[in-house]
Amino acid sequence: MALSDARGVQTSATEPGSMALLETAMRQFQCYRGDAVETIDRALAEDPDFVTGHIFRTAMHAMLWERSVLPEVEAGLARLRALESAATERERAHVAALADWAAGDWDGMRARLDRILADEPRDALALQAGHLGDFFLGDRDNLRGRIARALPAWSRDDPGYGFVLGMTAFGLEECGDYGAAEDAGRQALALEPDDCWAQHALCHVMEMQARQEEGIAFMEGRKDHWAQEDNGFAFHNWWHVALFNLDNDRYDRVLEIHDTALRPEPSEIQLEMLDAAALLWRLRLRGIDTGDRFERLAATYEALPAEHGFYAFNDMHAMMAYVATGRDRAAAQLEKAALAAAEGAGTNARMTREVGLPILRALRAFGAGRHGEAVDLLMPVRYRAHAFGGSHAQRDIVHRTLIEAAMRDGQRGLSQALANERIALKPDCPFSRSLRRRAGAPA
Repeated sequence: MALSDARGVQTSATEPGSMALLETAMRQFQCYRGDAVETIDRALAEDPDFVTGHIFRTAMHAMLWERSVLPEVEAGLARLRALESAATERERAHVAALADWAAGDWDGMRARLDRILADEPRDALALQAGHLGDFFLGDRDNLRGRIARALPAWSRDDPGYGFVLGMTAFGLEECGDYGAAEDAGRQALALEPDDCWAQHALCHVMEMQARQEEGIAFMEGRKDHWAQEDNGFAFHNWWHVALFNLDNDRYDRVLEIHDTALRPEPSEIQLEMLDAAALLWRLRLRGIDTGDRFERLAATYEALPAEHGFYAFNDMHAMMAYVATGRDRAAAQLEKAALAAAEGAGTNARMTREVGLPILRALRAFGAGRHGEAVDLLMPVRYRAHAFGGSHAQRDIVHRTLIEAAMRDGQRGLSQALANERIALKPDCPFSRSLRRRAGAPA
């Protein structure tokens, strides 16, 4: 007899042991703890026709959002197509969504997950994968809306309800509803103290409200819940701690976090690499010596040319590393790959055309000292940068680079105007105030 999961969602599975391992893996995914793929592999070893298990495993690879996982995703799809006759309609819809991802139709993938959730809002995998897809594509309205559409079908007694509240918090934060976001995030942590996504959402609230000291205390005080050795998201939460310290000019602490938590070893995972690049570029804009850290990071990027042109947000961070280290040949090859991607099909083609290429070219111009050109390239896209993914906090690097380019080009009026804009958004931010002083804007 076909079994349902812990939330009552029907599957084609018939082995209780497989479903128990799926629940373990799902919780690992929800709190980014442990190795969810290893857990589901144990289920598949005992139950090789476990359709939902193959869906989960394939989705775990896709959610890394880099070209290197395509062989695993395609192998998973091949196995799932062989099992199609045994799958439920919902499971077949998941397979179709994963096929969209593999084909580069990321918008199509998210739309299919929307339809799955319309019929089955308690599908935890569809909900979290869709939420991450919205994040990778910078769809702030759907970051909030996708969870809001599903939440009424959940109750406090459902396994994973707290994690749904954590996603609610992040969506609300990205839409600027900071009070509601903080309420949802704190409710989530009360239910699931180890929910590092809810921790992350609250960290974003404090970032957007320039609550740097409170943010540091909040993060450092709860390290036992989000910075565990087996936490796959700890590096990014540490990145936020580094940002709080950076805005308060604690550069030694920022570099310490980089060395011990962000990049203690030369990882080739794009998500980890981009956080390191984003932090080092911010330090570079401030004129801080980062030693050979950018050199080591750029060498890793240069060894992974197949990733260029796959995802525009990753490309921006690779370009920062190349520009910072004077790797003009690698920068030119990256721009060429991005141009080829822009001329192709799929979601990344649009993202690259609209935002990715102008930003890559602006970074190259900035590195070459053509600061006026960098300003001209960044001004038209700075408020459209959400189209290539990330969060407000991550995309702030575009605005920081723009204002630095304007100041270095001697564009006093624009520098003052941009500094005034930052102060209006974050009047209590020490970094914003320092920019205003540098720009010569009246206090």
